[in-house]
Amino acid sequence: MEDNKVLNYIKDLLENMPNDWLGLTTHRLDIYNEKLAKTQFLEQLEVLFTDNNSETSALNKLPTAYDYIRLGHPLSCLLEWGIANLNNLNAKNVISFSSRTMPVLAILRKNLLDNKITRIMYSGDLPEFFDTEVLKSVYGYKFELKKVGEKAVVPEFNGSTIFFSQQDEISNVDLQPNIDFFINAHALLGSVLVVNGVQNENYIPEIQHVRRRETIAMTPSNCYAALRLLIKDSSFDTPKSNLELNKTLVLDSINEITGTTTKVLVASSGLSVQYAIMMGLIHDAQEKHKGKAIKFIVPPNCYGGTNDQARRVADCIDMVEIVDLPVDGENDMVQSIDMVLAKIAKEDAVPYIIAEIPTNPRVEVPDLIALSAVLSKERKTAKGEIAIDPVFILDQTFCPNVHFLGEGEILSTVRTISFASGSKFPSGGQCTAGYCVGNSKTDGLMAIIEMHLKLCDNGATNLQMEILGNQLPSMNQRIIDAYKNTREFVDFINDTLPEAKINFVSPALADQGFTPSVFSLDLPTKGNSDEEKETYKRALNLKLINLMITKIPDESKFCVSYGQLNGCYWTIPATSTQGTTKEGDKDYIVRASLSPNLDLELHKKVFLEFVNKI
Repeated sequence: MEDNKVLNYIKDLLENMPNDWLGLTTHRLDIYNEKLAKTQFLEQLEVLFTDNNSETSALNKLPTAYDYIRLGHPLSCLLEWGIANLNNLNAKNVISFSSRTMPVLAILRKNLLDNKITRIMYSGDLPEFFDTEVLKSVYGYKFELKKVGEKAVVPEFNGSTIFFSQQDEISNVDLQPNIDFFINAHALLGSVLVVNGVQNENYIPEIQHVRRRETIAMTPSNCYAALRLLIKDSSFDTPKSNLELNKTLVLDSINEITGTTTKVLVASSGLSVQYAIMMGLIHDAQEKHKGKAIKFIVPPNCYGGTNDQARRVADCIDMVEIVDLPVDGENDMVQSIDMVLAKIAKEDAVPYIIAEIPTNPRVEVPDLIALSAVLSKERKTAKGEIAIDPVFILDQTFCPNVHFLGEGEILSTVRTISFASGSKFPSGGQCTAGYCVGNSKTDGLMAIIEMHLKLCDNGATNLQMEILGNQLPSMNQRIIDAYKNTREFVDFINDTLPEAKINFVSPALADQGFTPSVFSLDLPTKGNSDEEKETYKRALNLKLINLMITKIPDESKFCVSYGQLNGCYWTIPATSTQGTTKEGDKDYIVRASLSPNLDLELHKKVFLEFVNKI
């Protein structure tokens, strides 16, 4: 009876859910408490369930489940809640993934760090891309595999037991006492991981963190399909798409946009593709430079996902280390790279550099001729031998239209891989898929990166490919139009609040093709001490954002994103995109991004109102 109540409620809810549950990649921060991600949403959903209230107006008032759908979203929470209720579990113990292998890797990662052994039992077959040898030799994971029948009794084991099952019924869960983690993988939709028992609940934050950084949650469209399967809706067919046609269109578009002719890889998110790049380069270094230390050189205040993921990879592999790269403000990226590469050369280590151009959030561009020269410089080890040349991993999400890699371009002669987050300009905020492409110097690296992308099952979904295929052809024009709005707004702020510090590209850089639609704003402050000044400024940041989203609710959003098709997005990097960055490296400033389509005059009017109040 209770099962029927749950299923009927889900059915009603799917009929009435807000359109944004399917269509948004980034959600409101003004109704979001990160420490209560998923929990707060589900607590209030339970109240609606008890009242049998599935009205759209009520669903619209639910707090944000996660700020960004890569981490989770209303439909992933609903799917997890539904499966938990049908199996008498706590919803926090159910976690959905777009990938079929990453939930396994999440458990293996924690057990590696805890020095605990893992047994993976499976019925049927493991996915063909599950490469046992690479997981052990490159990732360093320790586990044993055992194939069993569907109804096999699982014996005791002195470690963690994962039971991996591939089946069409997404809600089927077989929790025998000796199974610690049950993973149900669906060929088209992704996977659902169930954490069994109180003794394993300390794994939940670590598993969630893997979903946050190295992969993504099951996508909204796939969660919607899974929920339709859950309620046994016979009228629902999983949407079909012309994958090969969309893939060809996407790959050709990216080659054209980046001015390259080399292989393009498309992943479920920007961080998914970055993870494949990191693991592929580590694999390559282990094969070609056996026994040598691997150094990932990373700006400490860059996008928090990049920073955090890089350090998480280094935590797991003894030969990998993170080296800080100061890049903006008082620091010069080129000088910093030169000094760091000289030191690494002396150590005869393998150097990989991850950097954003323009930088985030200060929107700075280094001297590119000097950058190319410093990356190309031949250096010597302490023994006088030629040092290993670096690979430059370029995050150009802010300006994906700039040509760095093609023949004759500024970074064409240096081993360089460029990647971008697809949730920004490539898709106009409609999906998270990211992509990477290398120059002709990286042909040998792209194959091994692709292998790790497949191993992690982190490729873009069919719908993501379809969305990119629809949106990429108009991307460059949208970038031009959004930049024009941003430049006009920045000029207006300079005129009306000249004492504020604005971080944005100069007109000269814009003439070179660097036309981002995002800027950061360091508001003027006052007080008798540094502490008072900082407190005042932080309060002023929120005052500005709250005024904009209150006065222009249809266009101004308190969200973590940019490159959207419509509206204006506001955030504070220190409390959003830099969430896991070290406190001293965070930026408590306002970051704003404008789209090609918004009421710019209204935004100016409200900003002037803010200025008149301070």
